[in-house]
Amino acid sequence: MNPAPQSEPAAVVACMRNEGLFVLEWLAYHLEIGFARAVICTNDCTDGSDTLLDLLAERGLVTHLRHSPAEGQAPQDSGIRAAMAALDGSETVWLLFIDADEFLNIRLGQGHLADLLAIAGESDVIALPWRFFGNAGLADWPLATPPANVIEAFPRAEAEPDAEQVNFKSMFRRAAFAHAHDHMPQAPRIARPRVVSAAGEALENRALLSQRKYRKYQPLERAIRLDAAYLNHYAVKSDDLFLLKNHRGDGQNGPNTFQRYHLGWKWHRAANQNAIEDRSILRHLPGMNRRLADWRADPAIAEAEAACNRWFVDTKNAILTPQRRAAWTHAEAV
Repeated sequence: MNPAPQSEPAAVVACMRNEGLFVLEWLAYHLEIGFARAVICTNDCTDGSDTLLDLLAERGLVTHLRHSPAEGQAPQDSGIRAAMAALDGSETVWLLFIDADEFLNIRLGQGHLADLLAIAGESDVIALPWRFFGNAGLADWPLATPPANVIEAFPRAEAEPDAEQVNFKSMFRRAAFAHAHDHMPQAPRIARPRVVSAAGEALENRALLSQRKYRKYQPLERAIRLDAAYLNHYAVKSDDLFLLKNHRGDGQNGPNTFQRYHLGWKWHRAANQNAIEDRSILRHLPGMNRRLADWRADPAIAEAEAACNRWFVDTKNAILTPQRRAAWTHAEAV
């Protein structure tokens, strides 16, 4: 296995709940492109993914933080605080907070993290826009051994991000900020944090100086550089996986509200984009699959992942009855 080119040490961080179907792929991919460390905070898992992550942590593959949010506290906000505290005193220079359905797709050079960080220069933040990837017409997630990969199953995306719907995530210097929310760092420790696009062009920093939770960098036309880097955002995946988010709850708000995870509702229509085919991320597929094969050769890891798959099947059969599917589907999706 050839290691990715070295750069300043960077950590990728995610808050997850019941992501046992996908956590191995997400972790293998981001280690493959050059992250030195991964931190995953879980809360109240029922699918066995916390057990799987414990095994991975014992083998030095991830830092797993079991985390219980306080009453009234959003799981993602509290998880980010726990992750930043866990990284205090580490050698980590750069941080990226993303979700389990987001994969960093670097188009520069060989697609490694070193290629992205090389353009950062003296900047403190690199803006990374979403690119929505739709369900590619897949109604039900395929059950297979070994499990299917998200990055192969959903190759269709929006041609260009929509100015109204696009949000950003942030690659930022750990030392420059005291805190972060899920889209941007907060509480800068320096007077004028420097922000650039993924192509190295200067952007405004006003959003970082506010206590509000902004989600877009400006000017937008300069911040979106699909030729440099973006996040493949698999926000919907197959229909059954999308509908089961009603059972899991929302990382920011807890239980599902405002029919967010209903087929044909506003969020589903916005995120289910299938206009073009984009397979650029698949250049990392061979290396990612080698990592996955190595991990799954460990009987304990293989069984823990299989337990997560069994949970998915049982939960889907119990929750997604024909009546409930119909109740969670709007006329726009029929």
